[in-house]
Amino acid sequence: MPKFPRKFVLAAALLAALPALAQEKVLNLYSSRHYQTDEALYAGFTKATGIKVNRIEAGEDALIERIRNEGERSPGDVLVTVDAGRLWRAEQLGLFQPIKSDVLDKRIPANLREPGGHWFGFSTRARLIAYNKAKVKAGEITTYEDLADPKWKGRVCMRSSTNIYNLSLLGAMIDHLGEQKAEQWAKGVRANLAVDPKGGDTDQLKNVAAGQCDVTITNQYYYARLLRSQKPDERQVGERIGIVFPNQKTWGTHVNISGAGVMKHAPNREAAVKFLEYLASDDAQRYFADGNNEWPVVAGVKVDNPVLADFPDFKRDALNVAMLGKNQPSSQKIYDRVAWK
Repeated sequence: MPKFPRKFVLAAALLAALPALAQEKVLNLYSSRHYQTDEALYAGFTKATGIKVNRIEAGEDALIERIRNEGERSPGDVLVTVDAGRLWRAEQLGLFQPIKSDVLDKRIPANLREPGGHWFGFSTRARLIAYNKAKVKAGEITTYEDLADPKWKGRVCMRSSTNIYNLSLLGAMIDHLGEQKAEQWAKGVRANLAVDPKGGDTDQLKNVAAGQCDVTITNQYYYARLLRSQKPDERQVGERIGIVFPNQKTWGTHVNISGAGVMKHAPNREAAVKFLEYLASDDAQRYFADGNNEWPVVAGVKVDNPVLADFPDFKRDALNVAMLGKNQPSSQKIYDRVAWK
């Protein structure tokens, strides 16, 4: 066997090790979040760890289908998406692996993470009632259940029954009220609709401000975006609307999450766990709050967001968010039975 100079042997060994070294410095992220402020989030992770973030962004259903098709060959390390119901769907399809992290267990409240460690919440959003201040008096509506009262007939705007936010809200109501009463609620709200469900949360808010209906349900950050908008017409929409944190005397306002989990076949598992732990850091938590008007999940994190600062302290539903997904099939069946489009 020919002998090579020692420097060539060392160089060959280094080249052979390069793939492993490169792999340790890369994170492949699949994300359905499309917020420009998340750019700073990823840059912060790379600055803190030296790990480069490669991103694939698409709608949650497209990403989940892609991961399923890739199977064991998937290069993905972490899936980031919004709503516990979607994270639950991915978990049920076997797309996540459980992880154990003292950092995540310590910083993220137990009710905002999947009990088996398959996925974790990193920001929270509340499902509020919004009303037209010219047509509804403050205090006139205080609970989600009130929306089914006949007094609101022809005065309610809502999103479609397939919308994940509505599925999760009904999932919480099933847990708190029981399936029979939850269906009565859905039937009552359906009877009170001013128009057939259409559009997103912002569309519902604009409908309320324009007088097409008097009340709706929205995630708080849609309302906050209007108030913080650089466009005067959007700020005017927000100014015409009042908000209610529902069910303060009962089970509390429904909250949901943006969250993430480590993929089952993650090739960069160590980097993936580091990324989740980074999302629970004070710096990352501030990005969620200041960038997309979401609340941090970590207690005591100070944020610089004037709209969030103006929101009152409120009682949050303490239900584990995994239940929102578990009740999702029942939620959809109820909506179908009451003909909520």
